Amino acid sequence: MSDSWRGKKVFLTGHTGFKGAWLSIWLDSLGAKVTGYALKPPTKPSLFELCRLDRRVRSNIGDVRDAARLKKALLAARPEIVIHMAAQPLVRESYRAPAETYGTNVMGTVNLLEAVRACSSVKAVVNVTTDKCYENKEHARAFREDEPMGGYDPYSSSKACSELVTSAYRNSFFNPAEFKKHGVALASARAGNVIGGGDWAADRLIPDLIRAALRGEKVRIRSPRAVRPWQHVLEPLSGYLLLAERLYKYGPKYEQAWNFGPDAGDAKDVEWIVKRMFSRWPEVPGYAIDKGRHPHEAHYLKLDSSKARRELGWAPRWNVGMAVDRTVEWFKAWRRGGDIRAVCLKQIVEYAAKP
Repeated sequence: MSDSWRGKKVFLTGHTGFKGAWLSIWLDSLGAKVTGYALKPPTKPSLFELCRLDRRVRSNIGDVRDAARLKKALLAARPEIVIHMAAQPLVRESYRAPAETYGTNVMGTVNLLEAVRACSSVKAVVNVTTDKCYENKEHARAFREDEPMGGYDPYSSSKACSELVTSAYRNSFFNPAEFKKHGVALASARAGNVIGGGDWAADRLIPDLIRAALRGEKVRIRSPRAVRPWQHVLEPLSGYLLLAERLYKYGPKYEQAWNFGPDAGDAKDVEWIVKRMFSRWPEVPGYAIDKGRHPHEAHYLKLDSSKARRELGWAPRWNVGMAVDRTVEWFKAWRRGGDIRAVCLKQIVEYAAKP
């Protein structure tokens, strides 16, 4: 992977967020020339600021809803590869701000793809959505890429819409049958519930656990039996990078939707994750069930990644236990005041080296 990224011009939206910052670190370490476009870091502290990524990538602070500004930044960067990760990423926040969620997640995608249409340098585009884009009927079977889009809440629905936008633009403007004419390969990527060091988002399990641990308080969990496809942040990022490589090199063959989820056995309920976390951080007082009323969230969700295994040669490398352990390792290093970028690079090297 390293040689294929050296010198490549990459335009990355959402680079100041949790996943975007990790991907910026990884791409920078591979020798890519990264231009980022995003709002200011969404949390304090933030991985982006801790690693001083503004010194390592060309950073544009802007909103993907601002079509003119986004287009200007992309045209100035003249990228070969575009990875679209900017989003309003939280289910509960989407109940509080539905219009903003749709504006960012749907029209932000439209604005990005319109900018790509105007930029002749772009060869490959990956739109990152979510495992929640599927119409979830709470069945036990894992979702495959060809299943219907849906979404109970505004976040999930908006990401399903982003998938539909991607499909429409691929059919209308980046059709694989006309690849020689337009030269752009467009795909979407759907990941599971991502965990890892540097996530401080509100209303998300691991950050809530960390905040409680640092305060010496019990953490309150909402849905102990809810099952999710948990995975370390490096798992889907490796999938996005591999997919972008294939799109860049082979074009139309990979212009599809792709799942990047954990092995079936790594879909665990919330309480399992909490107990594993606390077994690695024994001084934490424990947890309590929050029995209050909460907005609807899916109780059962799994991804079928067999297509990515079969056609891309991608497979997860760290199981859910290792994902939790690496997350605790990261936060303990941060609490000690360690060199956070060095910690991230160490975990990237360890991940890449594992067969």
